[in-house]
Amino acid sequence: MADYQTFLNHIPPALLVIFRIGGLTIYGPVFASTVIPVRVRIFLAFIIGLACYPLLSARCFEGVALKLDLWSLAPSITMELMIGLIIGYLSSLPLLAMQTGGLIMGQQMGLGFAQLYNPTIDDEADIVGQLLFFMALAGFVLMGGHESMLLAVLHSFDHVGLGRFALDMDVLNLITGMLVSSLELALRVAAPLLALVFLETVALGFLAKTVPQLNILSLGFPIRILVGLGVAALGLFVINDVAMDSLLETLNAIERWVQAPATAAG
Repeated sequence: MADYQTFLNHIPPALLVIFRIGGLTIYGPVFASTVIPVRVRIFLAFIIGLACYPLLSARCFEGVALKLDLWSLAPSITMELMIGLIIGYLSSLPLLAMQTGGLIMGQQMGLGFAQLYNPTIDDEADIVGQLLFFMALAGFVLMGGHESMLLAVLHSFDHVGLGRFALDMDVLNLITGMLVSSLELALRVAAPLLALVFLETVALGFLAKTVPQLNILSLGFPIRILVGLGVAALGLFVINDVAMDSLLETLNAIERWVQAPATAAG
C-alpha cells in the first residue's frame, strides 16, 4: 500500500516535467517540425520526461507536494508548457530571421512569385528564404542547438520550481530584445543585396534617360536576378558566420535566463 501511494505521489511532478519538455514540441526547432507526426512528438516528450524525472526528482523536487487532481494541476500544466514554449520560440527566432532576410532578398530580386511550401514551418516561403532557413537549421543541428534547448529546459528546474513560473518584466524584456535582435539579423543578411539592387536601379534609370530606345523593363529584370544571385553566392560564407554567431548568442541568452534566480516566482 505504501509503495502504491508513493507511486501516486510521483505522478503529478512527473506530468509537469513531461509538459515542460513538451513545450519544445510545440514551437522548438527540430522538435516541433510538422514533418514529425504529432503522435511521435508527444511520445518523444513523454519518453524524455520519464527518463529525466528520476534525476530531477532526487535533486530538485524535495518537499514538493502536488495533488493528483486535474483542476489543481491545470494552471501548473499551463505554466510548465509556457516555459518550454518560450525556450523553443526564442531558439527559433534566428532561423525565422534568416528566412525573413532571404524573403527580402527574393522580393528585391523579383523571385517573390516563386513561392514554395515549407513543411518545416507549415507555411509558404520563397526560394532564397527557404535556402537560408535550411542552411541555418543545418547549422543549428550541427552545433547541437537541439541539445542546448533540452538542457536549458532541464536546467530551468534548478531555478524555477514546478508550477512557480510567472510572466514578468524580465521575460517580456527578453522576448522583445530577442525580437529586435532577430530583425537586426534579417536586415544584416539582406542589406548588401539591397544596396546593390538600389545601385543597379539607379544605373538603369540613368541608362533609360540616356538611351531611351532600350527596353529597360525587359533588360533590368534579368540583370537584377543575376546581380542578386551573384551577391547571395559570394556572401554565403559571411551569412553563415553571421547566422552561427546569432544562434550561439541566442542559446547563451536562453541559458542565462533559465539559470537566473529571478525567473522563479512565488
